[in-house]
This record gives sequence, structure tokens and C-alpha cells, in this order.
Amino acid sequence: MAKTNDTKNEPMELRCNIQPCKDYDPFAERASEHSTTDRETLTHLLTASLGTGILSMPIAFMYSGIVMGIFATIITAFVCTHCSYILVKCGHKLYYKTRRSRMSFAEIAEVSFQNGPKWCRGFAPVAKFFVLFGLFLTYFGICSVYTVIVAKNFEQVLNHWTGTEVSLRVLILCLLIPFILLSWIPNLKYLALVGMIANFLMGLGLGITLYYLVQDLPSIETRNYFQMSTLPEFFSITIFAIEAIGVIMPLENNMENPRNFLGIWGVLSQGMSGVTLIYMILGIMGYLRYGDGTEESITLNLPVHEWPGQAVKVLTALSIFCTFGLQLYVCMDIISGSIKEKCTKRPLLVNYIIRVPDLT
Repeated sequence: MAKTNDTKNEPMELRCNIQPCKDYDPFAERASEHSTTDRETLTHLLTASLGTGILSMPIAFMYSGIVMGIFATIITAFVCTHCSYILVKCGHKLYYKTRRSRMSFAEIAEVSFQNGPKWCRGFAPVAKFFVLFGLFLTYFGICSVYTVIVAKNFEQVLNHWTGTEVSLRVLILCLLIPFILLSWIPNLKYLALVGMIANFLMGLGLGITLYYLVQDLPSIETRNYFQMSTLPEFFSITIFAIEAIGVIMPLENNMENPRNFLGIWGVLSQGMSGVTLIYMILGIMGYLRYGDGTEESITLNLPVHEWPGQAVKVLTALSIFCTFGLQLYVCMDIISGSIKEKCTKRPLLVNYIIRVPDLT
């Protein structure tokens, strides 16, 4: 009897941990004005994964060797996909236990601690803070790097055509207004079209890059098959290139059919399988073509005096520019979640205003 009374006095999260709320369907209760379809979610997942890291896969294969690189890429992709799968699966379990229809990455960490052993429940706020801090720091840094990469690609082309040195800082300043306009796209539904453009531009750039890579290919016997001493460098590049766990929960939270995100033929499996295949093809072909002369980014190996090489740099810059909105979405999701209770009068206006200083 005492045990029953203790259960009644428990918070909702802990009571549901003892007896899951099976009469509640979080997916039926979820309501979103701008929900995304499976195809749009897949587009966002490809956009987040096919970033600048893919251009460094040839040098990653140089560090690992061709055969080792193939197996190591598959293992890395499997681990990253499995981590994302566990995150979403935990979220789905906690939806039922807490009677909530959606959660962020940080909220899943917090509620997981609240539903854990008694000794760790007090660390729930700490877990949430560290997840928020880590995500914001990571994606704010990515946005900063993306600004430099876009400007750097344009700088190379402009220097070639004008014959003069164009200041990188001036280019970044000129790109500020387009970046702000892109950052004002408020939700993933509208960003899906931008993501499709980004994927098209990146695909076109990779197609031209492969055109250069297949010319005058040397024998595969001239390349290393296994390279163990520099394998840590391979993993550091590949993990940076493939992982996109920061956007996983925002994508799942905005889906019309969240159940379709998981499963063998789910959105997550489809997206990561395609990304892994593309990464391996570019890595193998790039290393096979340039060998030990492979640069940090494969675009640096392309001839800048030829228009296809210049086109790759421009297409890459435009693709990264279009990807910027999705990366910034993670930062804005964290900021808006922390201030929405304090800004209730004009939340939309506040949302647009804070995007400008957050970007600059």
C-alpha cells in the first residue's frame, strides 16, 4: 500500500517509467503547421551530411589506404547511423512515458536522467546544459567556418579573373546580407527547397570533379591498400564529414510521419546508405588519381585556369551557402527554446531579430 502511495506522488515522468502510458499516441497528438514529408526530410538529411567534409575524403583515403578506407568508412558510417538511431529510438520511448509528442536532443538527455536510477536524477539539468552547450558550440562554429569557406572559394575565382588580390574580409562582408536573408527562413518546410538546390549544386560539382578524376587514372597497384600509422587522421576527417546528429531530432520533430524515420528502409537508413556510397566513391577516385599529392580539399587539385575547375569552386560555394540555413537552424532552435517563455508578446519579431546578431 505504501508503495502505491509513493507511486502516486511521483512526477509524471517517473510514474510513466514504472508503467508506460500505452494509451497515449504521441504521433497522433503531434501537430505542426509546417511539417515535412519523408522526401523533404531525406533531402535535409542529405544536405546536412553532404557538406564540405566530402571534399576531404580523398585525403582521408590517402591516410588509410584504399582497402582499409572502404572498410573504415563503412564502420564509421554504421557507428554514426547507430548513434542517431539510438537517439531517435530513446525519444520515441520517452514520448510514451512522458506523454509528450516531441523532444529535442537536450530534452531527451534530461528526461533520460530523470527516468534513470535515483543517484543520477539530480544530474538531469546538467545533462541538458552540456548537450545544449555542445550542440550550440559545434553548429555555431560550423556556421562560422562555412562563411569563410564560401568566401574563400569565390576569392580564388575572382583573383584569377581580375588579376588582383580581393580581400577575404570584404567578400565576407558582401555575403553578410545574403546570409541574413537565408537565415530568416523560419522552418524546415521552406528550407527543403533550399536543401534541394544545395544537393543539386553539390551533385553537379561532384560530377565535374569526377570528370577530372577519371582522366589518366594510374594503376591501382601504385597506391597503398593499408595505411595504419595515419589511421587516426582518417577517422577524424570521416567522422567530421559524415556525422549530422545535431539535426536528427529537429528533422524527426518536424516530420508528418515520424515512424518512417527509423527502420531498415527508413529515412535515416536511406540517407546514410547513399551518403556512405558517395563518400567512398569520391575518396577512392580522388586518392587513385592524385596519390600522395592529394590536397586537403579535392577542389585544390583541380586546375583553376580551366572553366570546369572554376565551376566546381563556384558550385561548391553556392551549395555550402544553401546548406548554411540548416546548420543555423540548430543554433536558432536552442536559442528560441531558451527565450520563448520570456518573449510572448511578439515571438515572431524577436525570432527574426535575434538571427542577425547570432549570424554576425
